[in-house]
Amino acid sequence: MEELLGAFPGELARTLGFYLLADLALGLVRASSGQSMDDLVRELSLLVAATGHDSPSESPRNER
Repeated sequence: MEELLGAFPGELARTLGFYLLADLALGLVRASSGQSMDDLVRELSLLVAATGHDSPSESPRNER
């Protein structure tokens, strides 16, 4: 995906390209799973939030 986004000229084009690819991916998952887009986005948001809390840089044992 990084290689594909790297082909876009400029930061704005890469950002829009990322949104396009994300929308396409969610649409494909929605079509194959039968879930609503709202449910998929909610589930993805929860996964992203949980991943952010588990990152090593935010872990209490790395604070000094």
